[in-house]
Amino acid sequence: MKALAHPLFRTAASDRRAAAWASATFFLLLAAYYVLRPLRDEMAVRVGTSRLGLLFSATFIGMLCAAPLFGWCAARIRPARLVPGVFGFFAVQLALFNVAMQGTSFGLAGSAVFFVWISIFNVFAVSVFWSLLTDRFGLDAAERLFGPISVGGSLGAIVGPSLTAFLAEPLGVARLPLVSMALLVGAVGCAIRLIRVEIPGAATERTASDAPAVGGTAWEGLALIARSPVLRLFCVYLMLHALLGTVLYFEQTRLAAAAFATAEARTSFFARIDLVVNILTVVTQAVGTGALVRRFGLAFALALLPMLSAIGFSALGLAPTLAVLVAVGVVRRAGEYAIARPAREMVFTVLPRNVKYKAKNFLDTAVVRGADAASSWLVEAARAMAVVGAPLALAAVPVALLGAATGWRLARHPTIPIHEEEHHDPIQPADRIGTGPGTPPLDGRHGAAAARGDD
Repeated sequence: MKALAHPLFRTAASDRRAAAWASATFFLLLAAYYVLRPLRDEMAVRVGTSRLGLLFSATFIGMLCAAPLFGWCAARIRPARLVPGVFGFFAVQLALFNVAMQGTSFGLAGSAVFFVWISIFNVFAVSVFWSLLTDRFGLDAAERLFGPISVGGSLGAIVGPSLTAFLAEPLGVARLPLVSMALLVGAVGCAIRLIRVEIPGAATERTASDAPAVGGTAWEGLALIARSPVLRLFCVYLMLHALLGTVLYFEQTRLAAAAFATAEARTSFFARIDLVVNILTVVTQAVGTGALVRRFGLAFALALLPMLSAIGFSALGLAPTLAVLVAVGVVRRAGEYAIARPAREMVFTVLPRNVKYKAKNFLDTAVVRGADAASSWLVEAARAMAVVGAPLALAAVPVALLGAATGWRLARHPTIPIHEEEHHDPIQPADRIGTGPGTPPLDGRHGAAAARGDD
């Protein structure tokens, strides 16, 4: 607990209040998602491994439709309304799913729709949450607080599947969306309180409730990515990460279908995996995600998970069993939640607000799910050529090594050539970090000076 509490004790009272509300928001958001995640994995088994590529492609198409809609909303709606509005929008949809699941017609098609919906809900809601955080906290505060804030999310990710295990029988599976909806409504309330906290020295130098809409166009996120080498490098990093995750997911679905005969057994198996992942995540975060970044730098944090993945896929290639696959998957997911995701978000704390709310969201949604879809078809092609098990795992090793090199390069990129027009955001000193050739690398060593834009 000392490692967890230490950065909080060195933080201003306003930062602590904001961090507390952020942690509560993340707790409820991930609890809402993890109530339903075991059901999503069971839906994938019901649809069948031969159709997973179609599910991933449908998810990508859904993201392509949703991303410009969100960009349009972000251009016109202030963050004080945008973030709670997104959470509330998904809560209403959960109520509709509860009604739909009561009927007998919720069969294969319903399972596919639910899989796609929850895949979109997960990345969109979490992306919007992190957009708000990167807007609220500067780099120095992010290094100290993103780890403790992430602990709240990890605790929620533990509570979520525990609620599913406890309530599935007495309530029935069809009622679980109502449990998730109640948690999401709570997240709306906490997000509103977070937005109202005034943080001196924050990127916006004001409460988020006073911040204007980002402005720009619906497709501005894509345009920002197209003209920024740093964001294009982010795309490569996320695509490689998605490919590795897709390989594991396909193999998990294949091996679990063969190992367990009933849907209840598989759902319980997936819930136990989630529980182990999230306990390990909390332990890792408590030991000190922020301390790791401050000690070894952001480049190390971004390269660590791909390096661990290379070791894990090598082990899976030598012993392609369900037990080894679960171990590799647990380490990868815990490393993603505890280290890689907070490290990626730290980069965005020094970027302009239109990047935080538009380019970042496009990366987290359309790019990630597009990479999932492309990866699913690559894996399907490999399986059509009988490349499964050990050969598939060994083929993933060089992909993981390339991901490590990309993460290292991303954090140490010498410039961030993203220029924001003044009419987009009148708050310029903190938002214009890294817009010139003299910008220092984002390696986690520049603290408050980098966050403020000091020389």
